Amino acid sequence: MPNLENLKKQAKQYLSWHREGYYPVAAEIRAGLPRFQHLDDIEVMQASFKLADAQELVARQQGFAGWQALKSGAPAVNNPTKQAKRPVLSSTSAQLFVADVVASCTFFTDKLGFAVDFVHGEPPFYGQVVRDKAQLALRLVCEPVFAGDIREREHLLSASITVDSADEIKQLFLDFQAAGVRFHQALRKEPWGARNFIVLDPDGNLILFAGPAD
Repeated sequence: MPNLENLKKQAKQYLSWHREGYYPVAAEIRAGLPRFQHLDDIEVMQASFKLADAQELVARQQGFAGWQALKSGAPAVNNPTKQAKRPVLSSTSAQLFVADVVASCTFFTDKLGFAVDFVHGEPPFYGQVVRDKAQLALRLVCEPVFAGDIREREHLLSASITVDSADEIKQLFLDFQAAGVRFHQALRKEPWGARNFIVLDPDGNLILFAGPAD
């Protein structure tokens, strides 16, 4: 286990990130502190988060029940009669590498019907767009991440998004087509029974949209 001074610094860093509105810390807070588990990123960042909360987060990450237990070296207390609940993955968010977060947000809102969930930084270096239950994180990267056109040549997907019916995937394709979206692959039926298409965003990210064929 890291020494106590390093853990104190780590707790202060979590507190600083929360105060500065550094959104990536929301996922760690939600995962480590049960009282934040029902909140989304925005709600976590708007909630009260004090040094004691940050210290508890660090302690739990180290396997202790709380900060005092960590300081004393006491192990976390488990209830032997309570059966561990199977973890359920409640959501997923793909991360796209982009050269301009604002321009990327404009593309996803104007062309693909997403809404901006948040942007962080001045100028922005991180953000997220959402549409229904689909979430796409946008991360600013100022240098090439992939060599040449390898993503298009090798059909390397950055994200996959699904709809529930054949009618929806057809309508989605027509909507994007009318909006002037550039496609890496037009709508087609696959041998495995899906119907899908692939959008190419301004940064070269390939985004698959898929649904049932019939």
